[in-house]
Amino acid sequence: MSSLSGDQALASRRASFETLSDVWTKAFGCIEKLTELNLRAANSTFSENQAVASVALSIKDPQELFILHAKRAQAAMDEAQSYWRHVYNIMFSTQAELAASAETQFRQRQHDAQAFVDTVANNAPAGSEAAVGVLQSAVTATSEATSATIEASKKAAEQAREIAENNIDAPASASNSATRQAVEKVRTATKR
Repeated sequence: MSSLSGDQALASRRASFETLSDVWTKAFGCIEKLTELNLRAANSTFSENQAVASVALSIKDPQELFILHAKRAQAAMDEAQSYWRHVYNIMFSTQAELAASAETQFRQRQHDAQAFVDTVANNAPAGSEAAVGVLQSAVTATSEATSATIEASKKAAEQAREIAENNIDAPASASNSATRQAVEKVRTATKR
């Protein structure tokens, strides 16, 4: 058996560099999306706070001020919920892209390993069938185990996404209900 040829080693290094470059590109893309989201959120918050302050300065009735405050709290909760949903979507889409890239790389390495085993089997001297069989079994077992791990990771990622979405929705729903009840109590008290 011979080691990798110079061309094969160069191709392997090139593939590794391209993989690393792809990972960094996806990671920086994620950072860019999060930065854009944060800038939009900051600009929006600043504009909304200016508008609310302007309205608050013109209010003369304390109960109206309370209602304005409650409505703003509700809007802030909705905005926070939307913000975190965007963050989760960015993070999970990036994770999915990285996982797909890793799976593609794995499949390529799996193909390369099988091609290597086939080459060894074709060039093996007589009597080495048992060693080639062990090598083939090792490659097959590794491929099957890694495929199972990839599938389990995909399922775990989907479950994590569902949990994250539920964690965004539950507090916002409770807050929405509490805010509406508080506003109704003030309105009812104002009408008396």
